[in-house]
Amino acid sequence: MVFSVAMVLPLQGPGGIYTPAAEAVTDLAVAEINASGGIAGEQLTTVVIDGGAPPGQVQTEIRQLVDQGHIQAVSGWHISTVRHAIAPVVAGRIPYLYPAVYEGGEKRSGIYCIGEVPSAQLTPALQWLKRHRHVRRWFIVGDDYVWPRRTSMTVAGYASALGLDIVGAIFLRGTHQVPAALDAVAHSSAEGVLMLMVGENAAVFNSRFAARSLHEKVVRLSPLMDENTLLAGGPTTTSDLYSTAGYFRSLATAEAIELQGRYLQHEKGVAPALSGPAESCYESLHTLRLLVERASSAEVKALDAVVDGTTLVSARGSVVFEGNHARQQIYLAQAAGVDFSVVAAL
Repeated sequence: MVFSVAMVLPLQGPGGIYTPAAEAVTDLAVAEINASGGIAGEQLTTVVIDGGAPPGQVQTEIRQLVDQGHIQAVSGWHISTVRHAIAPVVAGRIPYLYPAVYEGGEKRSGIYCIGEVPSAQLTPALQWLKRHRHVRRWFIVGDDYVWPRRTSMTVAGYASALGLDIVGAIFLRGTHQVPAALDAVAHSSAEGVLMLMVGENAAVFNSRFAARSLHEKVVRLSPLMDENTLLAGGPTTTSDLYSTAGYFRSLATAEAIELQGRYLQHEKGVAPALSGPAESCYESLHTLRLLVERASSAEVKALDAVVDGTTLVSARGSVVFEGNHARQQIYLAQAAGVDFSVVAAL
């Protein structure tokens, strides 16, 4: 018998840049979990579903797997639009460990959210940049889907209380619209750009931002800027770029250093950069194992009953569930070429 988890990961589209590392560290998590007895006494296996496909297609694939009893849980990094397609199929039926940074508000039964949310991630980062870099006027540039739009609304809602001004916002339906966004930023009074963009879209934006020399006068902040995206844009595109997240590969904690070592050993020293989106997939599988262990069951009702207060000590530090949402230490890092230097624990 096996315990099979559908890992929904983008195999196409802008989020595909995160997937090689996510697949590699998922393999590590599976090996570790199976070495310690598996999940519910069964060996853990995973099946990859293309989370970059149209959401309706992802929903159909997950429904078939659930109805046929081929999977016992769902996880993997994917955008909120895909989450909203999957959730109605699995809620209350099988556990769904959602590890991606997202807009918050998920309350459906059996859906356990590990990713960062705006109140914990962006509020302290914006305060830090106001205090240390004197950035008060922000322009928001995002991809056009639920996470950027709802996050933008959340930030606009508390901006005044933080002493900040949102001087403009634009949401892009493709990188062909980046020049118009840069024009809008250049003609605004913005001192900072809040980037709510995914993977390859963010890399293209960074490249064209630098080509316009906007980095010389405007700071960038992203809650979803990882090391692989920095590499895609190149070292000349990352000046005065900040990211805020629960994990960076440059974290100097004992747990983070140990995970990096195990990851490189597992991949025989050649592997994609272990970034936040990928590491979140590792977290999700270990969290699933821990929840099932606490509940002595993989049934959703049993997991719902024990999730509150569940604590996992990991590369992110101590991750504690409050209800179905994980609370974790958030860091602010500044890009240094194609890597990050952590500058503050927020």
